[in-house]
Amino acid sequence: MTAGDRPPPAPGSTPAAAPSGRRSSALVAGGILLSRIAGLVRERVIAAHLGTGFAVDAFRAASRIPNLLQNLLGEGVLSASFIPVYARLLAEGDEEEAGRVAAAVAGLLAVVAGVLVVVGVVFARPLTAVLAAGYTGERFELTVTLVRILTPGLGLLVLSAWCLGVLNSHRRFFLSYVAPVLWNVAQITVLVAVATRGLDQSSLAVALAWGALAGAALQLGVQLPAVRSLLRSLRPSLDARRPTVRTVLRRFGPAVAGRGVVQLSAYVDLFLASFLAVGAVAALTYAQVFYLLPISLFGMSVAAAELPELSRLGDAPAEDGARNGGAVGEALRARLHEGLGRVAFFVVPTAVAYLVLGDLVVGTLLQTGRFDTGDTRLVWYVLAAFSLGLVATTASRLLQNGLYALGDTRTPARIAGLRVALAAVLGAVLMLQLDRVVVSGPGLGGLDVAGALPALVPLPAEARDATGGALRLGAVGLALASATAAWVELSLLRRRLQARVGPLRLGGAHLLPVLAAGAVAAGVGVVGRSLTTGLAPPLALVIAGLPAALAYLATAAALRVEEPAALLAAVRRRLR
Repeated sequence: MTAGDRPPPAPGSTPAAAPSGRRSSALVAGGILLSRIAGLVRERVIAAHLGTGFAVDAFRAASRIPNLLQNLLGEGVLSASFIPVYARLLAEGDEEEAGRVAAAVAGLLAVVAGVLVVVGVVFARPLTAVLAAGYTGERFELTVTLVRILTPGLGLLVLSAWCLGVLNSHRRFFLSYVAPVLWNVAQITVLVAVATRGLDQSSLAVALAWGALAGAALQLGVQLPAVRSLLRSLRPSLDARRPTVRTVLRRFGPAVAGRGVVQLSAYVDLFLASFLAVGAVAALTYAQVFYLLPISLFGMSVAAAELPELSRLGDAPAEDGARNGGAVGEALRARLHEGLGRVAFFVVPTAVAYLVLGDLVVGTLLQTGRFDTGDTRLVWYVLAAFSLGLVATTASRLLQNGLYALGDTRTPARIAGLRVALAAVLGAVLMLQLDRVVVSGPGLGGLDVAGALPALVPLPAEARDATGGALRLGAVGLALASATAAWVELSLLRRRLQARVGPLRLGGAHLLPVLAAGAVAAGVGVVGRSLTTGLAPPLALVIAGLPAALAYLATAAALRVEEPAALLAAVRRRLR
């Protein structure tokens, strides 16, 4: 009988009671917050020295091409395949078998990652030609060079994700999520150091890539001692014959397929954006830094903290006990509702802030050096479009983990495939239309259309490669398509999970009060920003944003949402 075949343990039979979901997700969020702050500092340094020019386009494309390796074999796949089995073994007290599973997964990951790293380095040129087909000349050659530097580092990050899986299963959440701070710090240090030498843009991008490689080694190295102390030995193996390892591998294939589909979406966006005006790829990736922040802080933190506990409740194929009305189904639904409530409480005001005050957020963090007010506005437009799907994307992370805990890795993969197809088709249409829309004034004033809107062909090469001048909105079309597809994915995931555990309310029990509080905050934000005309972005953000945040918390508390009281209690505990 494999770990996946055992029935769920009886209530109270696990070695330790399940920890508070709020506390665990707070530890994850704390680590992620520090990591993301370091990431924002890195983005500000990159923006200051490289702006949105061709070197940034090349670096972003080069980062995304080998990133396929990390995402195919990294945290998302291990969350679906390894963590549920490993956490289940720990819950049953079988630490020896859990250690063997971890060792086998580490060895197999190292072999596969090594092979793919070699392929990425050797075939960097054809990979770039396929995935960034619109790049030519110096932008193309620089991308090839950067791919060869970055790919080995992403192999190290795959092993770092394995460390994360072990640590999370032992409820050691903070270290694995704060470790990427070192990855960011290494890039910042290298770029700042070489920028004083007056190097050209291409040379700065190459130095930044070497910093990323050094940072990947540091991120892995800081986690290995803690993992070794938990496993008592660190001897990777290639033992794929053990029943528990076969359970992991059986789930691994569909999980890889699902992550592959998700990655395909990123590469489709890159491929499409390479046919847009210069700066579109850079604007997309800058906007994604802000967009991914709440997904990581609130969606990923809740999902990562809940996965080990959901897995202890119902590591499936004990599917019959997890259906409507079953004890496992009730317990799973309760934890999912709690998690969905926390996600909605934090993500709704974030989406409102990006929509209403996004230019102030972007300007505060990125507007310096080569990154000017025009760049700020373009990134804001893209970010605002992404934000329309923010709630759906974060909630989907938790629902995916609910299915993973039930042993279902195939359904999330199929649904992700549908989302990618929809986003690709809709994105191709919208981006080609909007790339002909030129904004030459503040806000959305000064709109002009270059060419007939029905045209479904890219702009001429000379128009795409022109630098400076007015803003083109092609990247906004890709972001709008992504937001639309995110809501379709959430709807399908919810429907499938409801068939297993019963009715699920998005946003938990407090969705309507949270939405009402978000509407109040939006109104306060609009009024506040009308009073800040001409002020620097940091000061304007404080004047407009702080009252909006307080209005959100006060309204949510008045409508009896639980999270404000929990936050206040946590603050009081810290102050004692």
